[in-house]
Amino acid sequence: MKSISGEFYFYSIFLLFIIFSGTAATEFDFGTLTLSSLKLLGDAHLSNGSVKLTRDLGVPDSGAGKVLYSKPIKFRQPDVQYPASFSTFFSFSIANLNPSSIGGGLAFVISPDDEYVGDGGAWLGITDAKGTQHGVVAVEFDTLMDVEFKDINGNHVGLDLDSLVSTRVVDLDTIGVDLKSGDLVNSWVDYSGPTRIIKVYVSYSNLKPKDPIISSTFDLNEYILNDFMFVGFSGSTQGSTEIHSIEWWSFTSTFDENSNFTPPPPSSTLMNPSADSVVDPPPPSIPPENCHNQLCKDGPGAVVGVVTASAFFLIFCGLAIFWVYNKKFKRKTKSETLTSDVIKTPKEFSYKELKFATRGFDSNRIIGHGAFGTVYKGVLASTGDIVAVKRCSHTGQGKEEFWSELSIIGTLRHRNLVRLQGWCHEKGEILLVYDLMTNGSLDKALFESRMTLPWPYRQKILLGVASALAYLHQECENQVIHRDIKSSNIMLDEGFNARLGDFGLARQVEHDKSPDATIAAGTMGYLAPEYLLTGRASEKTDVFSYGAVVLEVASGRRPIEKEVGVSGNLVEWVWSLHREGRLMVAVDPRLGKEFDEAEMRKVLLVGLACSNPDPLARPTMRGVVQMLIGEAEVPIVPRTKPTLSFSTSHLLMSLQDSVSDLNEMMITLSTSSSEGSFTGRGGAGGGVGGGSSSALDLV
Repeated sequence: MKSISGEFYFYSIFLLFIIFSGTAATEFDFGTLTLSSLKLLGDAHLSNGSVKLTRDLGVPDSGAGKVLYSKPIKFRQPDVQYPASFSTFFSFSIANLNPSSIGGGLAFVISPDDEYVGDGGAWLGITDAKGTQHGVVAVEFDTLMDVEFKDINGNHVGLDLDSLVSTRVVDLDTIGVDLKSGDLVNSWVDYSGPTRIIKVYVSYSNLKPKDPIISSTFDLNEYILNDFMFVGFSGSTQGSTEIHSIEWWSFTSTFDENSNFTPPPPSSTLMNPSADSVVDPPPPSIPPENCHNQLCKDGPGAVVGVVTASAFFLIFCGLAIFWVYNKKFKRKTKSETLTSDVIKTPKEFSYKELKFATRGFDSNRIIGHGAFGTVYKGVLASTGDIVAVKRCSHTGQGKEEFWSELSIIGTLRHRNLVRLQGWCHEKGEILLVYDLMTNGSLDKALFESRMTLPWPYRQKILLGVASALAYLHQECENQVIHRDIKSSNIMLDEGFNARLGDFGLARQVEHDKSPDATIAAGTMGYLAPEYLLTGRASEKTDVFSYGAVVLEVASGRRPIEKEVGVSGNLVEWVWSLHREGRLMVAVDPRLGKEFDEAEMRKVLLVGLACSNPDPLARPTMRGVVQMLIGEAEVPIVPRTKPTLSFSTSHLLMSLQDSVSDLNEMMITLSTSSSEGSFTGRGGAGGGVGGGSSSALDLV
């Protein structure tokens, strides 16, 4: 009886295994993927939550890129006569920054390997001119008409079966879709293994069209080389500046004979990303400057009629020549003086050059907003480099931030600081030019990206910021106090390395010198309590801000957020969890179990140590670096949050000094107001009488 039961049990399990293996589905989308789930090849890279298959290369350079789901998908099943059924939905955009250049295109691909990237141009990154890659099935969205591949035009969709000569091709003009418009295009590709029918749908709308644009029959088994294949996208350019972006992707496959699925499109919020994450549509061309306008016609004077006294005429001309020469000389002297002040700054750009690079500061090129200005994406005509151009506000406060940022960051060199390429001060405009950070800011990666930022990336980012602050605090000739450490000022380069930026509120002080008092400047949630009380920023106030960033990165919550406890303050919430012995509750739930618990606990304790209300108890940033790399132990963090305490005499002295310093600032302001300049020690952070509350960026 036992043997029969055991045999029955064995066969039951075996039967369940067969059934499960025959119907198990692979399913994923951008909402569930992590960065480690994607494999980026060639020119492909991540940028603000979307995947860019190609780069903004200068004409006539060509390129190709590919992104694949990192795990192979099973397309053949033993004892199953038909291949897997699959259905995929994706949203993409193709924008050409130089409309006069020709394109390339992109394709959804099923590939036999996850390492190969083909040629650019008409080969779409699928294969090269020698036809090296075989066994690829693709649905192409082609923006380049190539006679060799029998293309019908430069705006078509085609079905490619182990060849770039499409077996089926349809003109997208017939349904009113323009691939090169820069608009978001949606596509559905459904393949039924049992019926061997593929259907392709294309639309601007989120709603799947009733009729497919392509419906064709083919046996997938005849074209794929392996039982397991890789799925993803490939794109290319041919001497153009086309940018191919995958904004959303979902995929499902199964061997279930009765499957009839279509992955739903994402919610409207995901289908309509923010302006920061959508590829810019082609900006309008800039008309050439007209040298015959009224300004060009203005001269030193116009002589009307006959001048009877030649002496007066000669005197007038002489005075005009002297005036023009003197004005030119003064401008040159001012420029030379300015250059000498920031002699270490890399380059002075011309206004015309930066205006052209940003397409006349087109609103479609806005990629962010700094503390006192707007940031634009720009392409330098002379080098083809892609840069970020910060256009500072025209207010007196904005100008002070410009000079402060330029004079400080122009002398700094560190791998974890945003690199300043140059500056411009012409036509009343003040501009700063930085390296463009392809992955945007840390806050966008944490809170706006569709993919969860993995824990190893977060650790690397925190270590990079700590290293940058250690450099500013202890390794520079003069100590630099940043005063605005927050996740939106931490930029991420192509490799997700942290680059600290926005030095508009920064101050330079001599080492071991007591800081001057100012109006507290920065962002609520990151500001140290003693800074709010006394207005004196120091390296310890930066350490507190860094601690808030650490807790933000570990928890995936903003420093001020309604969901975080009653007070809404992240630092307070994590301290309360630590007091209750539940510190790990603070961990970002989106990370699942994909982190080392001991490392996570250490990072959280570092964040609390930096967030200690007592500034003297906070570690130095050099000490933080040593803790994060394991060269030093994290100090014992008390379970109960310490209280901020001052002796009465200390508090009165601090407040008295602060009032005294602010009075001096008020006097300086009043004496300099007639000259229209601001020279108070408070700088832009202490704009007393000029809207000082604007220095507090309330979140």
